[in-house]
Amino acid sequence: MSVKIGISPIAWQNDDLPDLTAAYSMEQALKEAREIGYTGVERGRRMPQDTEGLRLFLERFDIALCGGWCSGNLLVSEVATERAAIAQQVEQFGALGAPCIVYAECSNTVQGQIGVPVNDRPKLSRDEVYAYGRKLTEIAKWTAGQGVTLSYHHHMGAFVEDQDDIDWLMASSGPEVTLCFDTGHLVFGGGDIARTMDRWGDRIHHVHFKDIRPDVVRDVRKNDRSFLDGVVAGAFTVPGDGAIDFQEVAQRLKAMDYEGWIVVEAEQDPAKAPPYEYSKKGYEHILAVCAKAGLTIGTG
Repeated sequence: MSVKIGISPIAWQNDDLPDLTAAYSMEQALKEAREIGYTGVERGRRMPQDTEGLRLFLERFDIALCGGWCSGNLLVSEVATERAAIAQQVEQFGALGAPCIVYAECSNTVQGQIGVPVNDRPKLSRDEVYAYGRKLTEIAKWTAGQGVTLSYHHHMGAFVEDQDDIDWLMASSGPEVTLCFDTGHLVFGGGDIARTMDRWGDRIHHVHFKDIRPDVVRDVRKNDRSFLDGVVAGAFTVPGDGAIDFQEVAQRLKAMDYEGWIVVEAEQDPAKAPPYEYSKKGYEHILAVCAKAGLTIGTG
């Protein structure tokens, strides 16, 4: 059993704030990620969108597709409509052997609105989340039938953000709905790492290692700043550069026999945090905590 270490290219190519990373290219992102030692990369919007083009692009850098964001609209769409909307990505990820689609509801999120405080994010009732969870199970059963796992990404600014939201979604959905466990979003959202891993460990299929800077997080909350304001100010960083105890996370992953991908996803201002330097720092920290926890590192 082993884990694999991948990265999102968002440090070099930020899809939500493209001007922030205008000096960098996707080619540079993959070249440098592979040079550091990462064996997988999540799909970015500036990669080729067609399956064969994406396959050749990844092969050029000898790097695997280890997942990728999928913007969902299931809250406002019928199940059949949502299946049709994501069918191309599901087919593509199946063809390229990706471990999952990283699905998140985007129909009512404020995460991409720089003028809207993250504190003003939508908050659904327990019954509303339960109804959504039942619909999501139908989508996840369908993607599983296509050979692709659906991993739900709890996210700042979205209606699945805090501990209750995550618990309600997992409790109301079937086992086909797995969890993309994101350390940074969980702690930023007020959730608890130990509680989430202990309760939902059997549902964790994909893991994002994202650290936080608590002073920035407190400022975002206290002064009603947006999620994107927080990103620019440095709310997130790579593992080992913030406040989260990744040794504890690694040990819990070992205890639950996790054997999927650990993905670094740490968007911030590259002028303050050069992507190569920080991505290397994050990679080395993951190697250290995995070694101490007894987790074997595999390849993509």
